[in-house]
Amino acid sequence: MRLSRKVTLLAAALGLALVFVVGNLLLKPPIPLILEAGFDRPAISPNADGENDLAVFVYRLARPATISLSLFSEAGRQFYFRERQPRDGGEFSVLFSGVVDGFVHEGETLYGRIERRLIPNGDYRWVLEAQAAEGITTSAEGSLLVEGGDTPLPIMSEFSVSPSIFSPNQDGVADRVSINVYLEKNVERLDVYLLGEGDLRIPISARVEERQYGEAGRHLFDYEGGIDLGVDPPPDGTYRVVALAQDHVGQRVRMESDLTIVTGGKPFAEIKPQAPGVDVAFDVQPYDEKWLSNADSLGATLPRPDDASSLAYSQRITVPLGDMLVFRLTVENYGPVPIRTSGPAPGTVYQQDQLAGTLGFFDESGAWRVGIQCETSISSFPYRWAIARDDRLQEVYDAASENTYRYLAPGERALVWGAIRMTEVKARNPQNCWAGLIHEDVAISLRNNHVGMRSIMIVDPQSGAAN
Repeated sequence: MRLSRKVTLLAAALGLALVFVVGNLLLKPPIPLILEAGFDRPAISPNADGENDLAVFVYRLARPATISLSLFSEAGRQFYFRERQPRDGGEFSVLFSGVVDGFVHEGETLYGRIERRLIPNGDYRWVLEAQAAEGITTSAEGSLLVEGGDTPLPIMSEFSVSPSIFSPNQDGVADRVSINVYLEKNVERLDVYLLGEGDLRIPISARVEERQYGEAGRHLFDYEGGIDLGVDPPPDGTYRVVALAQDHVGQRVRMESDLTIVTGGKPFAEIKPQAPGVDVAFDVQPYDEKWLSNADSLGATLPRPDDASSLAYSQRITVPLGDMLVFRLTVENYGPVPIRTSGPAPGTVYQQDQLAGTLGFFDESGAWRVGIQCETSISSFPYRWAIARDDRLQEVYDAASENTYRYLAPGERALVWGAIRMTEVKARNPQNCWAGLIHEDVAISLRNNHVGMRSIMIVDPQSGAAN
């Protein structure tokens, strides 16, 4: 039986192809994935003495692959130096100091997570595995001796974050976070940071202290959300505070703790005009003993005065000795967060020689208060008032301090008024008096200082003239 012409030609073509493939394999065999691999020395002693501390591992890949480099102890335990990392084809070299991915010895209990650790002394078999995209896996191996490398971990025996909930808004309540770290040994690096969105690291600075950076012992870190530097704090939410300690051979230990930010933001407030061209309205009223206040008891509060625009516009205000200089102004919270305030309440009347502390209302860090100051005042803004009446304020209970604080909500405006009874004619007469908005122990901004300045003349009706 004769074969058809087509079948004959097809058989001949297949035969030629087979000959070509076999010949090509004989003349040009497949290139191995790992072309070269090995350490540049047979042993290391990783103790940071400058001698034989490091070995260089060199390897060449014929084409892109995912590689893993591990070491096996004599007992068969595996330690990873590189695990499933992508590499392009070509030659690579890496320094090896005996430090591998973190591990824990059997029965060992440690505080924190070990990220990198020195492997125990001993003879090791190293294995380099490479897997190409098509799934082919190739390996190479050799031996390495590790000796003289018994180095303790950079343990942080104390790591505390307090408080765990804080509000970086400069209200003086849980505005700052203290982080305590205790190092059991000197370290090369000690980093503390907040882990933000997208794993963004926000550094946390160490407080100024006698202990040197990385020195064994206690280290204190302080975090206020960046607000003291004029930076907006991270958005409200729960974050991770991370502390990393790394020693001179590369061992690294990590500690973490949750930190929650609430009501964070830069506070902003200002004194608003009462009318076009009038920031503060002033008036003069006779005094009544029912308004007398002291540290033991507060007198009646002065009713809210009408806006005396005629006096507000005048350049000089005359106050009879014994009468009251009365003011009225408006405070606005135009920031994104509530602002805290403290007393005395609007309407409180001061004697000329009294201070806020005389009435039992001392400075409170972070509190906002309206103040009045004159050129002969013995201190900065001795007469102070809350920025709103209690019925305009929000009450917030702080469990940590067991105190209740009062806040003016964002976007709110409030009227503030009060009076000073002029009981003494000073050497400087007339003298300038003005209002200010004080953020106690934080700042008095330029736009909230020297507001509504007026010349005040005190006259003695008995003598019929001013001194």
